[in-house]
Amino acid sequence: MLEHQNLELVVEDENQMGPEAAFDDDVVQQHPVVRSRNPNYELAVGQEFLDVSSCRRALRDVASALHFEIQPVKSDKTRLTAKCASEGCPWRVHAAKLPGVPTFTIRTINEGHTCGGITHIGHQQSTVQRVANSAEQCLSENPHYKRKEILEEVHRANGIKLSHKQARRGKERVMAAVCGSIEEGYSLLPQYCDQIKQTNPGSIASVYGNPLDSCFQRLFVSFHTSIFGFVNGCRPLLGLDRKILKSKYPGTLLFATGFDGDGALFPLAFGVVNEESDDNWMWFLSELHNLLEINAEKMPRLTILSDRQKGIVDGVEANFPTAFHGFCMRHLSDSFQKEFNNTMLVNLLWEAAWALTAIEFEAKMLEIEEISQDAAHWIRRTPPRLWATAYFEGSRFGQLTAEIVEFLNSWMLEASGLPIIQMMECIRRQMMTWYNERREASMRWNTILVPSAERWVSEALEQARSYQVLCANKSEFEVLSHEGTNIVDTRSRGCSCCGWQLYGIPCAHAVAALLSCRLNVRRFTESCFTVTTYWKTYSQTLHPVPDKTHWNKASENGGNPAAEVLINPPKSLRPPRQPRKKRVRAEDGDRAKRVVRCSRCNQTGHVRTTCAAPI
Repeated sequence: MLEHQNLELVVEDENQMGPEAAFDDDVVQQHPVVRSRNPNYELAVGQEFLDVSSCRRALRDVASALHFEIQPVKSDKTRLTAKCASEGCPWRVHAAKLPGVPTFTIRTINEGHTCGGITHIGHQQSTVQRVANSAEQCLSENPHYKRKEILEEVHRANGIKLSHKQARRGKERVMAAVCGSIEEGYSLLPQYCDQIKQTNPGSIASVYGNPLDSCFQRLFVSFHTSIFGFVNGCRPLLGLDRKILKSKYPGTLLFATGFDGDGALFPLAFGVVNEESDDNWMWFLSELHNLLEINAEKMPRLTILSDRQKGIVDGVEANFPTAFHGFCMRHLSDSFQKEFNNTMLVNLLWEAAWALTAIEFEAKMLEIEEISQDAAHWIRRTPPRLWATAYFEGSRFGQLTAEIVEFLNSWMLEASGLPIIQMMECIRRQMMTWYNERREASMRWNTILVPSAERWVSEALEQARSYQVLCANKSEFEVLSHEGTNIVDTRSRGCSCCGWQLYGIPCAHAVAALLSCRLNVRRFTESCFTVTTYWKTYSQTLHPVPDKTHWNKASENGGNPAAEVLINPPKSLRPPRQPRKKRVRAEDGDRAKRVVRCSRCNQTGHVRTTCAAPI
């Protein structure tokens, strides 16, 4: 970064020159030297530069560091004359290209400043290229260097206040030099998809452009490692979500994520679309259906969690008609919190969602109704079969949320602003790291079940010690506890408390019944919770993709047709401060809008802060 401390302009005038010799190319005697306490910002007569551009950059650096602005008088390929922009200030510099010499040389420097420099924070020499030069080293070391950090660094170093637009454009210029431009990323997508399929056979990678102008529309990527792991080892549970990209062009990243036996997110597929729309969700879910259809005989009935906006609901109904489609409780809880802003009510909502039986659920709803009938009415407008554990028909294994974006934001936040290929590579590298770490960690497990399931069973074993078991026949038992009586059927793997059926792991009542028969409790869990199945989930390797410098060589050797496919960037640029799109759930289409009432004048249509009624 540029040095910035103790900068001071000093003019050493050893031989005063007359005006007639100011631009004389034959003058070779010593002249004044413009100095600062930092040698990086010294200008001296006779100082040479490679070309006129280098000379201009040096003048801008000196003007910025010493806090004055320069104004060009003459500037072409053979000469450069500039003066201080303050009216009446005599500072002036002249540089020229000598005959027969390729370099540019400072010929004269007039007297020192009389203007005292600028007093405002901004600086007309703070160009985008200057920002790029200042941030180049930091961005080369850390591509996620933020615009805010660039602004702070330039202001700290030079006392210059820049706009966010200058910082963004400067960062784009550096990233284009290091990683390639955003526009180039779109043009290389066909070759990138081909590289994914070559390095990871069995993967799906497709890019689609508008047939009329070849502008980018959609990208779908699912690695073979993810497909194999989801079909053969994960819970039959999918979460759907999206993230708005922060790139120069509009776009949205769509996710389809599974859950492994230990409850960790397991990314299955990604889609990048030019906008979030019902059509694009329909396309994404259609691609998802196609990759799972090949393995349909191995897949049990799916359960899908989302915020149930209209595009997702229609896409699930069209492509996964037999799947159970429920709410992600995080989205429902956030909407409820915004509506009523009551922590106690939100907690009761979650307790109602966790309730295992209809009786427990209704008890929690009565508690909510006692506090606020409006809140109870708001909740009942959303059918409990879509979110409450007691009424949900699918198998969620205790998974009420699909917090994909919240989980991915820790490392995806800055990647969403990178060029599209760099963003997808960031995702692939993170997945490759996760899969390898989880594979190696699981090799040290010496239990039958994964750690989370092992803890569940251990707690159930501890509770079951105090239960009394009465045997009706070989498979039916009556379990007595301080909580009451429960009926356990080991043949159907069910308990009247519904815990065994809903979570896929024996509850404490079932554990007591199984122990009475001297059966191994851990053998009665769902297969997705076993370590053997977990190993199968991560048995495949996600291979690296070579750098783009090797793609052209591969295309030349193999005659790759992907190199001939043209994909242009989307037509429109992202507007500044684009408002977030309000998402409408399918169940909310006919819902009446909430009427607001002023607490000051008791009239409807406005609130207290905007009330204009006389006191």
